[in-house]
Amino acid sequence: MTRTMGWVGVMALAMNTMACAGRAPEGLGVREGRLAPCPSSPNCVSSDASDPGHAIEPLAVRGGMEPAWEGLRVLLQEKDRVRITQEEPDYLHAVFTTRIMRYRDDVEFHARPDRGEIAVRSASRVGYGDMGANRKRIESIRAELVQRGLVHPKED
Repeated sequence: MTRTMGWVGVMALAMNTMACAGRAPEGLGVREGRLAPCPSSPNCVSSDASDPGHAIEPLAVRGGMEPAWEGLRVLLQEKDRVRITQEEPDYLHAVFTTRIMRYRDDVEFHARPDRGEIAVRSASRVGYGDMGANRKRIESIRAELVQRGLVHPKED
């Protein structure tokens, strides 16, 4: 029993260390008007992706881009375990940290006023799968912005 508990402790420590050690991948940001492509693993969603496993709708702005963009920034600042790490006039990069395992996920937003939308990308730094966490995160942000009257609901 003591030996099993020891292994569980070692595994928990290793997983926590791995989660905290995850660094932001290179290549984030906007290149040629698009967010970085998702890796082949299922732990990323992007409105710039075309394959069904990674694709998610962008945030369709209601009203003007400026209030929607400012509302998004305020929403991110209100959230626990979220840190905005880069802020440009048309780009935001935020790091979300999970509560228990302290995994870090990179979430990006790109304002596209000519299209009336905000492109989104959410990706885990470590691991392979995410049990839908990145998709749920973006849909939760969308729902909160819809509630504030800043973006349109997702089209079905």
